[in-house]
Amino acid sequence: MQRIVFSPEHEAFRDTVRRFIEEHVTPFHADWEKAGQVPRSLWLKAGELGLLCCNVPQAQGGLGGDFLHSAILIEEMARAGATGPTFYLHSDIVAPYLVDFGTEEQKRKWLPRMASGEVVVALGMSEPSGGSDVQNIRTQALRDGNEYVINGQKVFITNGHTADLLLLACKTNPSEGARGVSLIWVESDRPGFTRGRKLEKIGCKAQDTSELFFTDLRVPVSNLLGQEGGGFKILMTQLAQERLVQAIRAVSASEAALQWTRSYVTDRKMFGQTLADFQNTRFTLAELHAQVLAQRVFVDHCMGLHLKGELDAVEAAACKLVTTNLQFKVMDECLQLFGGWGYMWEYPIARAFADARMCRIGGGTAEVMKQIIANSILPKVKKSTH
Repeated sequence: MQRIVFSPEHEAFRDTVRRFIEEHVTPFHADWEKAGQVPRSLWLKAGELGLLCCNVPQAQGGLGGDFLHSAILIEEMARAGATGPTFYLHSDIVAPYLVDFGTEEQKRKWLPRMASGEVVVALGMSEPSGGSDVQNIRTQALRDGNEYVINGQKVFITNGHTADLLLLACKTNPSEGARGVSLIWVESDRPGFTRGRKLEKIGCKAQDTSELFFTDLRVPVSNLLGQEGGGFKILMTQLAQERLVQAIRAVSASEAALQWTRSYVTDRKMFGQTLADFQNTRFTLAELHAQVLAQRVFVDHCMGLHLKGELDAVEAAACKLVTTNLQFKVMDECLQLFGGWGYMWEYPIARAFADARMCRIGGGTAEVMKQIIANSILPKVKKSTH
């Protein structure tokens, strides 16, 4: 499909990204899956090539591009099946909070080193008691003079084992709901910061995902992002982009799976013909191709809206919902066409199948997306008084 959202300059950047992945990611990704994380050297190489914090202003250490530069990196990583280097979390989910709400001191201290890969960041939201219900988190940061004292626990934290810096969602006023949530920058070398085990997942195995613990950890009040009690509102400002990121990953991974499957069924011999000669194969791939093509148009449309600052929460939720649901369907039906080989971990489709399951959870579950959409098109359900 001809795409009109990208300029020639963007496509030149795509060439750089593809070379980076071919030389520095694909040959080593299987080893990273076994290790459960990627080496720090990869972050430094990405920073050297300007692939981190692409749309952070040059004056703050970034590439000075737009969101489409980030989207290209997200797309090409997804097409390569490279789930390990979670550059999108670092550059397109956490960095925007710092750009939009950080103090000048915070920006000077961290953004240039984030862009160079010297500092890797993570987002600390999910807890053992829940992930989507941020207003009811239990981790506390209580004021003590010019410091916050932090106690609590986080789980499912991507980059948690590698991160030098964590943007932590916590309660600065435990008696309040959403108005008690604040965001605080926490350096991982502070006393009281403990990393738990690297969590063993069914997919996305090259991502280091960890439990984190905080015991009487002290940070200066200057590490507060925005206003005390304003964390929930800040988080809401970036959700549209976070969900668009997941949609971009989903549709690009689906396109890659279809390409792998077309190649396989064209070569695979069965009953005196190729697998591609069977009507079931042809109809299955034709239908998936049409559905993915429609989602590609929708995602490009949403990227165009986002560039103009016009992508709202409902449209972003709809985009994430349909693309991640379709992604899992694509992986399932394509794996079926590979037969027994599709169940072997050495085949990309097997890993893509396992990786896709996370996308319906990360960035807000499919059920949360449905609730957001339903609230915008239907009257809210009245709570029972009984």
